[in-house]
Amino acid sequence: MAPYLRNLISRIETLRKEMTDVALEKGMTSEESLHISQELDELLNHYEHYKQKHNKDN
Repeated sequence: MAPYLRNLISRIETLRKEMTDVALEKGMTSEESLHISQELDELLNHYEHYKQKHNKDN
């Protein structure tokens, strides 16, 4: 697995846990939860684009 992809997946997993913890503590609609959710969405979009690009190459 490419280092970029490994790092991206690790960041996604970390943010998912953080978002869950914050949502349980402060609520799903808290500003912090929403900020983490938006950041996670960006990372997931990067992941999907990476997968699409590399699947076309194969």
